[in-house]
Amino acid sequence: MKLHSIETGFFKLDGGAMHGVVPKSLWSKENVPDEKNMCNWAMRCLLIEDGNRLMLIDNGMGNKQDAKFFGHYFLNGEASLEKSLRAKGYERSDITDMFLTHLHFDHCGGSIKYNEDRTKLTTEFPNATYWSNEEHWNWATNPNAREKASFLKENILPIQESGQLKFINPNEDLIPGIKIMITNGHTRAMMHPIISYKGKKVVFMADLLPSVAHIPLPWIMAYDVCPLETLKEKESFLPQAAKEEFVLFFEHDGVNECCTVEETERGVRVKNKFSLDDYFGR
Repeated sequence: MKLHSIETGFFKLDGGAMHGVVPKSLWSKENVPDEKNMCNWAMRCLLIEDGNRLMLIDNGMGNKQDAKFFGHYFLNGEASLEKSLRAKGYERSDITDMFLTHLHFDHCGGSIKYNEDRTKLTTEFPNATYWSNEEHWNWATNPNAREKASFLKENILPIQESGQLKFINPNEDLIPGIKIMITNGHTRAMMHPIISYKGKKVVFMADLLPSVAHIPLPWIMAYDVCPLETLKEKESFLPQAAKEEFVLFFEHDGVNECCTVEETERGVRVKNKFSLDDYFGR
């Protein structure tokens, strides 16, 4: 098995929304805002080579939305999914498994594209099985008013219409060496792959921990539908991550790709920050 970090570009979100009840006097030291109070966030994905399978975890925002939509999120940076895959020697057609942690637009928007005359939506990964779970799929396709703007039907329904969608049983390994952890605070039944790799466990944090700054317990996004559930999930997960020296892989941290954590007098805190390549070797 080989793991590769895949950068798809950056976008901006309101700093207050991303840090919840934490005051700006604190969070602005960790994620510096611009003049509009927006902070820059990565949309980092993970590529897994395993035998004859090539699995991509999440796929960024994509490029099919209109200028008005993208104007809200200030896309920036030179990276793209296509460039990053090609840098590893692959094309979208090589992906065999498209794993979606959840169906918010910044995690699954790259799943679907328009045809040349923008009359039809088709899948971006023609040879891939798209993996979700039934509970989250039902949550996303019947969205509550609070999350509706994040669950875009054009990102979701064409997956099912293509016949490429399959549901995971979260109690079963995705493939040997990859288990699934479910969390419910950010959105219902979000999935986190836990990958056994070179003697360590690499955990894809998705939106449970968007960045290194979100490791302290009270640092919870205002976007979370059940913030007290997120708090319980962090209280359960972080001591285990420290004890077992998990490698935490961050999807949204604009600077830090991965870290380990440790117990301190102030609770679980960052131990070391690093890239996948630096930690495991190329």
